[in-house]
Amino acid sequence: MYQNKVTLIGFLGNDAEVRANNNRSFTTLSLATKSSYKDKKSGEYVSHTEWHRCVVFGKLSEFAATLTKGAHIQVEGELRSREYVSKKANAKQRIWEVRVDSILKLDRAEKAAPEEQEQSELLLEEEVA
Repeated sequence: MYQNKVTLIGFLGNDAEVRANNNRSFTTLSLATKSSYKDKKSGEYVSHTEWHRCVVFGKLSEFAATLTKGAHIQVEGELRSREYVSKKANAKQRIWEVRVDSILKLDRAEKAAPEEQEQSELLLEEEVA
C-alpha cells in the first residue's frame, strides 16, 4: 500500500495566480507555514517560515483564484516533483509542489453590516416580547 497525502495550514503570501499551459488553466498559491524550536546553545526560540508552492486544477481552481494575500487556509493534496530547464541557469531544475485536492478557508466570516445587525437585534427583541 502507498500513500502520498499532505495537509498544510498557513497563510497566503500573495494573491492567487491563474496561469495556462497547453490550453489548460490552473491556479498557483504560495502558502507559508511556520514552526519554531528552542536553540540548545542560546536557549532562545528560533522561528522558521517554510514556503510551499500549491497547484490547483479543475473546478477547484476557480475557487482558488478568488483567494487573496493573507488568507488563512488549509490545503490537502499530494506532494509532486517535476523537472524543467531553467532559462537563467540553462540547466535542469527540480521543484516540489503540492497538487491540491481540497481547500478549506479558515478566515473568520466578515461581520454583518451595521443595519443588518440592527434588524436582527429587532427581530430577536420581537421574538422575546
